[in-house]
Amino acid sequence: MVRNILGNGICLLPHCAYLSETSRMIEIYRALRSRGVTPRVATYGGTYESALRAAGIEYDLVGPPMDADRCARFLREQPSSGWIGQSAYSDAELRAYALAEAEYFTRHRIGVAVTGFALSTVLSTRLAGVRLVTEHSASWVPPMAERGLFPAPSSPNAFIRSAWLANRLPSRVRFYCGGFNRIARELGVPEIPSVAALVLGDLTLVTEAPEVLGVPAAEIESWRPGRGFRPETRLRVTGPLFAHLPVPLPPEVDAFLSADPPVVYVAITSSPPALIRAVVHALLPLGVRVLVAGTVHDLADLADDRVMVAGVLPSHLVMPRAALAVTAGGQGSVQTAMSAGTPLLGIPLQQEQDLNVTLIERRGAGRWLTPHHATTTTRLTALADDLLTDPRYRRAAGEIGALYATIDGPANAATAILDGLQLPPVIP
Repeated sequence: MVRNILGNGICLLPHCAYLSETSRMIEIYRALRSRGVTPRVATYGGTYESALRAAGIEYDLVGPPMDADRCARFLREQPSSGWIGQSAYSDAELRAYALAEAEYFTRHRIGVAVTGFALSTVLSTRLAGVRLVTEHSASWVPPMAERGLFPAPSSPNAFIRSAWLANRLPSRVRFYCGGFNRIARELGVPEIPSVAALVLGDLTLVTEAPEVLGVPAAEIESWRPGRGFRPETRLRVTGPLFAHLPVPLPPEVDAFLSADPPVVYVAITSSPPALIRAVVHALLPLGVRVLVAGTVHDLADLADDRVMVAGVLPSHLVMPRAALAVTAGGQGSVQTAMSAGTPLLGIPLQQEQDLNVTLIERRGAGRWLTPHHATTTTRLTALADDLLTDPRYRRAAGEIGALYATIDGPANAATAILDGLQLPPVIP
């Protein structure tokens, strides 16, 4: 393959198994367009491909298409929640995606590839000599670990059981890297040295405010990789990055939000349906009404005069009108709640979400509990009651929201991506 080391095009590659990553790529797309740059968009396709269409974004399918079932399996097997001896992709998939993406980059003279969890890009960008920008690691970056700020994982399936290991192990082990490294050797590109390196790009966007992280931006951006990381990796703090989905608020949802008593918004979009049902049943004894973002789940049986089940909703329009948000703790949903000044109850499903909800809890704007406790104890009811009745949580969320209002995260991300075109070319 002819290596493309002189291209100046930009390609966004959202993994459409994730509403969060698809919507964040939409925000970056809009910010680049506002700079007069129209990036190409390429994807495997999948569950939330429709969000790209709703945003009016033209895109190409590259490599073997993923359907909803394959996307659901990817979510189960993804790094941090799946078994550590696999790589979320089969070897055949990784080979096909790496070759197809590299050919696409070369054909379209791409200089920078930007992805939200399309991890095949760690191979394809090396094969094509393209710089890789990532945003999916969110706040889960090395300077946080070096300060010991990662919490103990909450999932009973987690391969790490303590905060000490959570902070020290990721850069020292190759969990989830086996398939990537088999195909890397086959294609003649560098191997992935650790699971921490797997989720970092040549330039990694740190999509949170330093005040929330508890680490100064200068310290994060001056970090340099040591053992366990690729030497070219750099970090850039760009600030909050969350969705403003271009879908209208349905009239029935608008009416539901306008009535009494207060509404709790449940948006655990990547969870099993059983968890959502348990959460709704735990909230009802508090006398609230519940709005559920059902997305792809069939939860119609929950609906009654106090529970409304909707599909994909524009959370940035819902959160300001909710008394409490209950989410899995993905960075986008956490930031949407904070920007609205709405307290958060997080039920994290994997380690990056553990960190997001812990950061908010440290700032006094929310609480979190494990999926196990959410489904087997009365703790969710008690925590939700506390969040609804203690005004300190809403006040703290409002303070974070005021901070976010001073930061244009998408614009900062666009600037960083354009700067990425000036990085030295990648020559394996």
